[in-house]
Amino acid sequence: MQRDDAFLRAWRDTTALSHDTADDDVTRPPLRYRTLWISDLHLGTPGCQATALLDFLKHTECETLFLVGDIIDGWQLRRQWYWPQAHNDVIQKLLRKARKGTRVIFVPGNHDEFARKYVNHDFGGIEVVEDWVHETADGRKLWVMHGDLFDGVIQCAKWLAHVGDSLYEFTLRLNRHLNSLRARMGLPYWSLSQYLKLKVKRAVSYVGDFETAVAREARKRGVQGVVCGHIHHAEMRDIDGILYCNDGDWVESLTALGESADGTLEIIRWAEHMPVATRVRRGGARKRAVPA
Repeated sequence: MQRDDAFLRAWRDTTALSHDTADDDVTRPPLRYRTLWISDLHLGTPGCQATALLDFLKHTECETLFLVGDIIDGWQLRRQWYWPQAHNDVIQKLLRKARKGTRVIFVPGNHDEFARKYVNHDFGGIEVVEDWVHETADGRKLWVMHGDLFDGVIQCAKWLAHVGDSLYEFTLRLNRHLNSLRARMGLPYWSLSQYLKLKVKRAVSYVGDFETAVAREARKRGVQGVVCGHIHHAEMRDIDGILYCNDGDWVESLTALGESADGTLEIIRWAEHMPVATRVRRGGARKRAVPA
């Protein structure tokens, strides 16, 4: 059986098992937004910070939640099936939000490109779309897409992207061991991979080229801004009159993009909101395999 079919079985099983639970912490009232964007969760990989993600989902509320690609890491699941209970809990929480009235819109990325076959369908109330134009409360139009179509490596040399993905996974494994040691020493979370991305000259150049290309295409489409993910680098800035927004990821930066009731946009850095106990707890502690 193909892994894509296994994923669909797992999704249906998760939908069937989903149930309401009294998981809200009354001591931490939820932060309320008009719209939230999250991407690059990479569920199905050890690098996914599922505990922090669950904390975010439990303590935020919004009218519309965009899942901006790489939600489930099909590349990793093809290599080795990994699906701990915490990742199942994330899916259940997303389904619960959809059932409780939040509009959840899923824009697939390159790691979950299999979902592009199901554009204009929905799973448990989660809409699957190719891309989207969102209008903010103050009237600005934002083009929402994952961003892999502007990555030359993905488009022209996918094999090289897979090699890079394997090296990235190695860096994340090293980062987990490093942060385990830092936690025992009472030090805060620190991302080795994000540090390298910001310090290595070629990586910095790549990020800048990507952002410029995305903003240029947004201008051609006649919108005022763009929201994307893909490069795991949370950012919000003006590029030649186009508002470029990247909501970051839930592997390295633990970030989201939020829109308030009046249309104001902000990068939400969730590590600043989490209790210390949540920060040091690993997301995949309770491991339970989903049938393949």
